[in-house]
Amino acid sequence: MRRRVIAALAAIVSCTCLADQTITKVIDDPVYTAPVKLVDIGNGQRLNVYCVGTGSPVVVFDSGLGDSTISWALVQPAIAKKTTACSFDRAGMGYSDAIRRPSTALNQSEDLHALLQAAHLKPPYVLVGHSMAGMNVRVYADKYPDEVAGLVIVDGSHEDQSVKSWATGKPGEKASFDARLRDRKKCPLQAEKGLVKGTPMYKKCVDDSDNPHFSPAINTAVEKYEVTVKWQAAELSELENIFYASADETRATRKNFGDMPIIVLTHSPHAKSKGETQDVRNQKTLRWEEAHTQVASMSTRGINIIVPNSNHYIQYDHPQVVIDAINQAVSIARGQ
Repeated sequence: MRRRVIAALAAIVSCTCLADQTITKVIDDPVYTAPVKLVDIGNGQRLNVYCVGTGSPVVVFDSGLGDSTISWALVQPAIAKKTTACSFDRAGMGYSDAIRRPSTALNQSEDLHALLQAAHLKPPYVLVGHSMAGMNVRVYADKYPDEVAGLVIVDGSHEDQSVKSWATGKPGEKASFDARLRDRKKCPLQAEKGLVKGTPMYKKCVDDSDNPHFSPAINTAVEKYEVTVKWQAAELSELENIFYASADETRATRKNFGDMPIIVLTHSPHAKSKGETQDVRNQKTLRWEEAHTQVASMSTRGINIIVPNSNHYIQYDHPQVVIDAINQAVSIARGQ
């Protein structure tokens, strides 16, 4: 989930993303500056997929709201040393074609299923989901249970996080979020006319600060697709659905996945923000950790790991922790 989006949702998701920290690795692989392989998932709609490595199970990476394959640049190459590792851009994101229906967890899971079939990537799969995609992978595992051998959820969104926040947080938080959504609807319309850097609308619709984890070439590539109508429309749709339709679809899924490994990684507790009491911060931390523990408890092989000194993008802060979690799920899937 991108910094600008998080700024609008901070009260709900209770995390600070890409906070000031030492950047240990800058992503500069040119593979992220253009489509890798565009696969037709039906009726001419193409999704961008990037696969490396060989072997089974296939590890499939799904990114957070508004994000792309770049989210996994520090993790995917290491996983490819042991098995097939594939990241992809959801409809409208990155280099994929525009959305044709709302970007809900169920619709995106069906798109991923069509992509894996069209790309001839056979199950079983270990699904890895960050942030919003933490719900997507659960919906996929519920809808296609025979295909999924494990889940790794990296600081994933939870279907009840907004409900609990709106009930216990500051009065008017839901109304404030809905007002931001209405305001964001101006962005795809402005993209049709052109989003000009330095203008108020550009700042509203595009994260106008460079990502410190990316090289200048990759920041330029990201900026190029984020000003398009298709990207603006897709991000808006994800934002409109994350706490509504997507949450409902995730809430309707099973609560018992047997002994399928579910490894949940949770960011470390954050210091209280300006104007926030320590008690309020502690309550937010507990709600976030309890939600992740609830997901882990859906399997007899479930575990929630709180990662020290990490923010929402654990795969950037501590990629080796994510790599180790995925390798563990792969080993279990192989019966090792």
